[in-house]
Amino acid sequence: MLKDVTLGQYFPGDTAIHRLDPRTKLLILICYIVALFMANNIVGYLIMLVVLIAVSATSKIGPKTLFSGMKPLVFILVFTGVINLFYGTGEPLVEFWIIKITANGIINAVYMLLRIMLLVCGTFLLTYTTSPLALTDGLEYLLSPLKKLKVPVHDLAMMMSIALRFIPTIIEETDRIMSAQRARGASFDTGKLKDRAMALLPLLVPLFVSAFRRAEELATAMESRCYNSGIGRTRMKQLHMKRNDISAFGFAALMIIAVVLSMRIAF
Repeated sequence: MLKDVTLGQYFPGDTAIHRLDPRTKLLILICYIVALFMANNIVGYLIMLVVLIAVSATSKIGPKTLFSGMKPLVFILVFTGVINLFYGTGEPLVEFWIIKITANGIINAVYMLLRIMLLVCGTFLLTYTTSPLALTDGLEYLLSPLKKLKVPVHDLAMMMSIALRFIPTIIEETDRIMSAQRARGASFDTGKLKDRAMALLPLLVPLFVSAFRRAEELATAMESRCYNSGIGRTRMKQLHMKRNDISAFGFAALMIIAVVLSMRIAF
């Protein structure tokens, strides 16, 4: 299960999506999220699904890679879907004690599941096609107006990039600790849900110790290389908008227009 978590991983490539400016991809992701939350019917969600499939095909990231990362979120998806079933309005289809399931509740649950899945997959595509260093540069550039308010933009962007970069490392370390404890007789897959949760508690201490040790080693390595986040830093690769970026913004505009038009369709 842990090996299926792919958030934070980068898959190098030479596709049109990989070559886009990181600022473009961040802004388009924001547009994608806005359009996703604007969608309020099946047509809107189908439009967002088509957009996701088109971007996935262009970036050559297969559906198997995308949806394999969803496995750790199955519990959250099921829980969210079940909760939304009980918050519908209208004539109940099933009624038991204080529990009422309506057609509107079923539709809300389906829409919420689609929204979460499309949102997570869209975020995965950003990390799959953009290196952590490029993400840091793009995020810092977009947040640069906040420097006038004395906000440490570079430090924030660097921390977010490092956190994203070390997600696969932490997951790998967790899997290694679980394997070591299984070899000593520990069980994480048997018993009731409460027993499984309690069995995970012994993982926390070695995991936190390992995480703090890695953080200290990284800080020491950065200091030994005279890392300075202040004024005067330069970049080896400068960010430049190209024709493909303009086309991508046009595609994002068409996506939002299509979703807005779909909101007028009544079912």
